[in-house]
Amino acid sequence: MTSNNVYVYMDGQYVLDQDAKISVRTHAFSYGTSVFEGIRGYWNEEESKIYIFRMREHYERIAKSCRIMFMDMPHTVDEFCNITTELIKKNSPRTDTYIRPCVYKKGTWIGPKLLNNPDGTIIFTMPLGQYVDISKGLHVCVSSWRRLSDLSIPPRAKIAGSYCNAALVITEAVKSGFDEAITITEKGNVAEGSAMNLFIVRDGYLVTSPITESILEGITRDTILRLAKDLDIPTVERQMDRTELYICEEAFFCGTGAQVSPITKIDHRPVGDGKVGPIAKKLQDLYFNVVRGKVEKYKHWCTPVEITRENEGKFKQPIDIC
Repeated sequence: MTSNNVYVYMDGQYVLDQDAKISVRTHAFSYGTSVFEGIRGYWNEEESKIYIFRMREHYERIAKSCRIMFMDMPHTVDEFCNITTELIKKNSPRTDTYIRPCVYKKGTWIGPKLLNNPDGTIIFTMPLGQYVDISKGLHVCVSSWRRLSDLSIPPRAKIAGSYCNAALVITEAVKSGFDEAITITEKGNVAEGSAMNLFIVRDGYLVTSPITESILEGITRDTILRLAKDLDIPTVERQMDRTELYICEEAFFCGTGAQVSPITKIDHRPVGDGKVGPIAKKLQDLYFNVVRGKVEKYKHWCTPVEITRENEGKFKQPIDIC
């Protein structure tokens, strides 16, 4: 991918990628004081459209992250949605696309305080294929690193600085030969993956940790809960013990990056029969039809952006980062 003629939205203007710069003294760079969202746009080849999935909900969540971090929301949710749609039109991708809006503290002084510190906005897009390999089941471990708690750096907000925790979790897992990791709270309960939510299946029930267990209030997590209800799959949100991971019938991650990623082995123990389970597969298949605007019932979740031949050409191939 080249940055030539690729646009970024920055503080009220659409600028070329190579011109979107911040000072090395920027507060967010020095202290991790920014909040962000990860949004996916899915390419629908038959319709020549990008469908941005649950964009409004992502901007509603970034507004909540701003409140936690003493940030003034630079735009309304409607304005953010319009800006993002226009950015997609300008970049005209003909592939699955990742959208990263960020609200950041742009003061240039030393000291971590959040007050009287101006806020800036950046939104960029890039092609994105698979965050993890969803073509096969993942082999994951339980991390030795604990998930941050709501009383330290709250996982409920997508704060850039808190992702050092995720970085340590995933790096340890990969260096140990695993695909991903599951985190445990300080109280010893199952939380989520390094940067995605977790579901398991026990006795036919879909189980996930409640939002009070130091997890992100995931939009994909909410999507899965709604899809499961419509498929008459019984669900429950409750605390989970580590050993439940070793005796469950199925397990999978979900998130904007992870999408729906089945897990077939945890800490060298097979999950169920060691194959992708039927519930995970059913939800995965439906999810990928939903996000591409192919299921009428859920089409209200998808914001269509038509990509014309005249404007296409910046992004053509997705990048897998797994």
